[in-house]
Amino acid sequence: MARRALSVTVTTLTATAALLLAGCGGGDDNSSPDDIKGADSGASSPSASSSASTSTPAGVTRPVVTLPDDFQLTFENWTSGDPEEQALLTDAKEQLRAGYASIIANKPDGIAALAFYDTESGLSQDRQWIKTYTDKSLTVFGKLPAFDPKVTIGKNKTSAALYYCTDESKAYSKNRKNGQVEGNPAGTDPQIFYTASLAKNEQGVWQNVSIRSERGACSR
Repeated sequence: MARRALSVTVTTLTATAALLLAGCGGGDDNSSPDDIKGADSGASSPSASSSASTSTPAGVTRPVVTLPDDFQLTFENWTSGDPEEQALLTDAKEQLRAGYASIIANKPDGIAALAFYDTESGLSQDRQWIKTYTDKSLTVFGKLPAFDPKVTIGKNKTSAALYYCTDESKAYSKNRKNGQVEGNPAGTDPQIFYTASLAKNEQGVWQNVSIRSERGACSR
């Protein structure tokens, strides 16, 4: 389930690379689509609608991302007393949800909401990640908590770094054709540290630029 940097280079906004949304140290070379574990297709598949939440940051109409009940992507302590940081965390959560929704919906190019929350380079990277599942007819299910988010916003207020962890202990992949379920190999650290770079567009939406991951760099 780890999101891999693949051939994309992350734009680091701080001197130290951290976690979240895609990792550090050149990406998680040992990760595979099986690392994450899937969800069923069919009636429970997620979708992104054109309806919007009027209470979202900057008053911009955001797409609504829906995930099935059998994939519980949760966000622990993704709150901040700083309005700008909270706006970033809110958009970053929906970007991550849109990525997994694309896998579950078997959309290798991503659902519409993913393009909304990604820059062009971010979308290109995410499509590579999604295809590590869809090309093998895999989906995901289970529980995936994302926790310990940390935000660093640049002085220009339009670029930022996001760091966080996920725990794949109860997240799984499933083959859509034969129903085979897999988790992480025995002895694999289930916690992934992500580093994401983000940029605020003209509409005030924080978009993903790139993501890298490092397995085993978290403590919970």
